[in-house]
Amino acid sequence: MHQSHSNVSDFVPWNKGKLIGQRPALKLQEVWAIRVRLQISENLQELALFNLAIDSKLRSCDLVRLKVSDISTMGSVSSRAMVLQRKTKVPVQFEITTGTRDSLSTLIRVKDLAPEDHLFRCRDVSTLNRTKS
Repeated sequence: MHQSHSNVSDFVPWNKGKLIGQRPALKLQEVWAIRVRLQISENLQELALFNLAIDSKLRSCDLVRLKVSDISTMGSVSSRAMVLQRKTKVPVQFEITTGTRDSLSTLIRVKDLAPEDHLFRCRDVSTLNRTKS
């Protein structure tokens, strides 16, 4: 009449030994490796997005909503910016480093962005035109 519960003792959770939750921050060496790869591939938009994400520590939803006027005045990228976070409604001020300013300036110049344009477009118009044909 006594039943063995060996199935319960053999149960192994799917996440045993795995990191769950918040991931550890990137190490400085990893950040520079990513930057170098993006520079070599000449991917201006992703380099500017990565650099700004590292500098600002903003959530991705706040990064993609940024407009040119949020980070630049009179044609030059500011050394500091302030953004109202979408989730918390808390204003966040952050410094924009020299390398990030350079990559943002290049992106704005090459893409010919106006102050009211979003910095990071989900798709490039030229890519859309090629895929429709």
